[in-house]
Formats: sequence, C-alpha cells, structure tokens
Amino acid sequence: MCNIGVEIHKSFITQVDQQGLHLKSWFKRLKRATYNTTFMYNVRMLIAFSGTAFVPYFLGYQLATIPLTLGVVAAGLSDIDDRFSVRIMNLIYTYIGFFVTAASVQLLFPYPMAFALGLIASCIGWILLGSLGRRYATISYGCLVVSVYTMLGVHLFDHWYIQPALLVAGAAWYGLIATISFLLFPVRQLQDKLAASYASLGDFLFAKSNLFDVDMTPASYQQSMIELSLENGKLITIFNDLKTALLTRLKGDRGQKDTRRSLHYYFVAQDIHERADSAHIDYQKLAKIFQHSDILFRFQRILAVQGKACQELNECILQRKPYKHNKRFKQSFENLRLSLEKLRRDQHYDLLWVNALFALYQNLKSIDSQLLNLETEQHIQADKVKQAENQLKDDDLQGWNDIVIRIKQNLTPESVLFRHAIRVSIVLFIGYVLIQMTNIEYGYWIMLTALFVSQPNFNATKRRLRLRIFGTLVGIIVGLTIVFLVPSVEGQLLMLILSGVLFFELRSKQYAQATAFITILALINFNLDGSAMAAAIPRFVDTLIGCALAWFGVTFIWPDWKFRRLPRNIRRSLQAQCNYLAEVVKQYHEGRNHALNYRIVRRAAHNTDAEVASLISTLATEPDFDPTRKSDIFEFLCLNHTFLSYIAALGAHRESIQDQAVLKLLDQALDDIQGALLRDEMPDLTAQNMLQTIRQRLSQNNEEDQKSLIILQQLSLMLSVLNRFSMLKQRLSHDLDNDASELASL
Repeated sequence: MCNIGVEIHKSFITQVDQQGLHLKSWFKRLKRATYNTTFMYNVRMLIAFSGTAFVPYFLGYQLATIPLTLGVVAAGLSDIDDRFSVRIMNLIYTYIGFFVTAASVQLLFPYPMAFALGLIASCIGWILLGSLGRRYATISYGCLVVSVYTMLGVHLFDHWYIQPALLVAGAAWYGLIATISFLLFPVRQLQDKLAASYASLGDFLFAKSNLFDVDMTPASYQQSMIELSLENGKLITIFNDLKTALLTRLKGDRGQKDTRRSLHYYFVAQDIHERADSAHIDYQKLAKIFQHSDILFRFQRILAVQGKACQELNECILQRKPYKHNKRFKQSFENLRLSLEKLRRDQHYDLLWVNALFALYQNLKSIDSQLLNLETEQHIQADKVKQAENQLKDDDLQGWNDIVIRIKQNLTPESVLFRHAIRVSIVLFIGYVLIQMTNIEYGYWIMLTALFVSQPNFNATKRRLRLRIFGTLVGIIVGLTIVFLVPSVEGQLLMLILSGVLFFELRSKQYAQATAFITILALINFNLDGSAMAAAIPRFVDTLIGCALAWFGVTFIWPDWKFRRLPRNIRRSLQAQCNYLAEVVKQYHEGRNHALNYRIVRRAAHNTDAEVASLISTLATEPDFDPTRKSDIFEFLCLNHTFLSYIAALGAHRESIQDQAVLKLLDQALDDIQGALLRDEMPDLTAQNMLQTIRQRLSQNNEEDQKSLIILQQLSLMLSVLNRFSMLKQRLSHDLDNDASELASL
C-alpha cells in the first residue's frame, strides 16, 4: 500500500510539473506574440471594428455602424506616435477637427455656392496646416477624409449633428483602444523604428559591399552608386522618424531605461552610418588595380557580414533579446590585416593605395567595435555621457512666431505644399461641380478617390492611379460575392471587421490590396442600408472619374514636375556639404567633438543628399524628362554622394593634429571647394600647386603620421573630382533654371 501511495504521489507531481511546463510554454508564446507589432496592431484594429460593427447591432441601431466605422478609419489614418501627454492633446485636437469638419459639411450641404467656397478654403487651410509639423499634417489629412466621408452619408440621418457625433464617437473608440495599447507598451513603436533603422543600415552595408566587385564596369559602378544613394535616402528618412520619436519621449522622460537605451542605439547607428558611408578611395581604380588579388573579396565579405549583423540586431531589438556579436569577425579581421601587411611588403602595389586600404580597414574595425560593445557601452552611456553629446535638435514648434514663419514660408508657388493644396482644392471643386451638374449616383466617391490618389508629385500619383483602379475592381467583385454568399447580417459584419483589419495591415505595403479591402468594407456598409448591389457599378465608375481628375490635376494644375526643383535642391545639398566639411576641418584644428552642432550639420548634409537622390529618381519618370540630360543627372547623383562619402571619411577620422602644413592645406582646400561649389569660382589647382603638394606628401609615406596621410588622401580624392563636380552643377542648374523660366511663362 505504501508503494502504491508513493507511485500515486510521483504521478501527481509529474502531472503538475508537466502542466507547469505547458503553462510556462503558453506564457512564453503569449509574450512572444506581444513582441510582434503587426499582430498587436491587428488585434487593436480587430477590437475597434468589432465594437463599431456589433454594438449598434445589439442596440438595434444598425445604421450607426456606417459613421462609426468610418470614424475608426479616419482616426486610424490620423494616429501618430507620441508621448502620453501629447497623445491626449492630439486626440482632443483630432476630435474637435473631425466634429467641426463634419458639422460644416452637414450645415453647408444644402447651399451649393457656400459649400463650394467652404470646400476650397478648408482644403487649402487643412493642407497648409501640415507645414506646422508631422502631427498637424496627420490630423489635417484625417479631417479632409472625414469631410468626404460626411458627404457620402449626409442624407442618412434626420438631424445635422447625429452623423458628426457618430464619426467622432467612432474616432474616440479607436483613440481609447490606441491609448490603452500605448500604456501597455509605451516604447513599442520607438523600438520598432529603432529596429527598422538597423535593418535599413544592413541594407546600406550590403549596397556598399557591391562597390568592391572586382568585375566592376563603368556602367555597373554607376548603377551600384545610384542604388547606394537611394538606400542612403531610405536610411536617412528612417533616422529622421526615429529622431522625432526619441525627442518626443525624451521631453517627457522620467529616467526610463528603455528610452536611454534606444538613444544610445541611435547614436551608435549614426556613427556606423558615417563610417560605412565613408569613401577612402576611388572604387573604379581600386577594382582595376587589385582585380587579381583577394583583398577586395575580403573587404566585400566583411561589409556584407556587418550588414547581416545589423539585420540580426534588428531581430534582437524586435524580440527584446540581447545582441551577441559573431565571433567569426575576429578571425576575418585578422586575415584581412595579414593580407594588407603582405601587400605592404610586396613592392608590386603602390603604397599610396595600400595606405588607403589600411584606413578603410581601420574604419571597418571601428564599426566592428561599435557592434561588439553595443550592449556593454549602453550602461556607461546612460550614466556618464556628456550632456553636450546627449542632445537632439528639437524641430517642434517653439511658439506663435514659429507658426507664423512656417505658414509664410509655404505661402508661395515655390512651396510643394502650397502647390499641392491649390491642386487638390481645384480637383475637389471640379469634382463637386460635376456631381452637382450631373447628379451622378454616389458621386461623392469621385471626390474621395481624387483625395486619396492625389499626391504631391507626378510619379507617386501615376502609380496610385493604376493600383486604385485595379484594387477597386477586385474589391467590387469580391464584395458582391460576399454579399451574395453571406446573406446574414452577422456574417457580413464579420467580413466588414476582417476587411477593415486587412485594410490597415496592407495600406502602407500593398496599396492595391488595401484598396480592395476598403472597397469591400464600403460595400458591406452600404448593404446595411440594402444598397450594395446598386452601389457597386457607380463605385467603379466614380473611381475611374476620380482617378481621371487626379491625373488631370497633377499633370496640368501647377504640375510639380514643370517647376524643376532640382537646381534649388542641388544648391541646398552643396551648401550643406560645405557646412559639414567646415565643421570637420574645425575639429581637426580644435579636437574631436560629437556635440549637437556636428550632428546637425552632418544630418543636414545627408538629408539634402537624400532629397537630391529622391528627386532625380522621380524626374526620370516624368513625361517631359529630357533623355539627353539623363546621363548628366545620374552622373551628378553619383558624384554628389561620392563627394559626401569623402567628407564622411574625413569626419570618421577627425582628431586634433599638430601638423601646421596639413592644417594649412585643409583650410585652403575648404576655401577652394566652397568657391567651386557655391560661387562657381573653380580654382586652378595646378597653378596653386595644391595637388602637387598633397601628392608629394603622400609619396613620402611617413608611416609614423597616419593621421596626416588619411587627411591628404581624402583631400586628393575631393580635389580630383572637384572640377567635374562643379561643371555638372553649373550645367544642370543653368539648363533646368532656363526650362523652369520658359514653362512658368507659358
């Protein structure tokens, strides 16, 4: 009996242990699910749409589902990441804006003339409000969407205030869920942006590794440089978003460890980017000289593996795991060092090139050190970082004067935002007049389509036109199939919820699919009033008309591509690069300093470089793009980023030096570069013996003074392309300025 009791006890203990393990495993899976931002976002939208679909159903007021659901959609489009106190203020501003907009539409709707004037004024006002910053731009866009949503349902309710109140109620319901989600996971969106920055940094390193291809041709080199420049633009955009998210949290920070940790990761990512973007050598010549050596393959492999390490770091941030540096890096760098030492001993190669490769090796070693010490340094940074190096530039509004200045800056045809505001307001006005003249059924979908499709530039609008038409057609076919096969109200409400969730999941990834799901949601909404079948064909026809109006607006109403903003962007980019170089030169005189001013000028240089790259890639798709200038424009793009990379290399190695001759050369080179790029005063470098002096110092190859050798090498690279760089800048600015003047006079 005693043995039986012992066995029963052991069996019971075993079962308890197994249940405990199952429970622990379940909690781990649940915790892992909460780390998945996409999953949690979809849960949020599922709860939001479930509430707007089934609460009216249980209350017997099914018609309310339409404005409640549209309120959730508008609020979801207006949602922005911010700290708690500012988030609450954003929600209050959003609800006030939604109610005022919807009530204005309801009250002015019976009076076409007053409504048309109000439509133009409000459209221009809401879009220009976006000049005050990201949060205002997002809220104003939501208000524009609400204005058209109100037009769609203006006849649904007997009293003017019911639809505005229900739209705001739907938005408030979404806001409540979003706020609860924020309180549960306050740094989630910040960490997602941080992870995205390292993923993009990895892509940048992969693109950089392509420059070490030994089989490189002039054509493949230019293509690799274009790809690198575009990847740089994507990375800079993500850095800017991350910086905004960090800044808003630091303002309300109460010593949160996660915020400080994210700030440290941000600074490390920027330092890695500066070093990775550095160019110590002419890559085309490098490929020819070392095409039969293994040295380029070793550099290429290390860059690619460092890119992979950044991708792994992205996963670690998302999964809240500590990053573990790959131990194979140590051996890879040791083998690379041995190969470089062998090249130095070998008399076959010019030591000038070998020294440049050693500088590149040191730069990659610094990147490796940043990754290796990332987890350990964050504790030191949190407690002992200098205050001057722990600041971010605040781009937020600083008062009424700042508001007035920003609005005035955009009250000019030179402003992209102003032209977009005028263009969209005219397009919506034409759509409204067309609806009034033809009395077309469900005609306000025309205005909704035109609003969603119209973008500030021709290329983005053209792309959305095709995707919108295709997505609407698919959505109508699938939506009618659902209405036919799922006749019950409960089943249709479930499909409405699913469509809403999938719309928000896909809206920034797959525009055509997102359009299909929002079309399904709209048809099910209208079927609650028994009119889905009647609305299907008008929905598609109205989409075609709205797309045609959007195309007409972006092509003929102050078309953005006709103003040729490239000359202005070129000038801004070159000014920013000269400011960056001046700050680097200053630190060679005074000593290394990573304070706010240095990071501001570096960020400005990369921002303007990214703007030039984005604009050039857009210009290549425009209808009046001159193919004869294509080679010049893309050559300038490559040279612009190459020159910035040469400056970045100087910045990566910046330290105080005592060699007065080198400091004098730095000052002279800065003056010559500023003269050539900003004032079109191309210096005669041969007559000044500038290049000869630099090359003479380089040929001496004094290994004891590696700092000076790196500086001289970078100056040699910059001055060697300065003449061509300046000529391209002058030619493009002159030709495109003439084009803009001719087109503006038409």
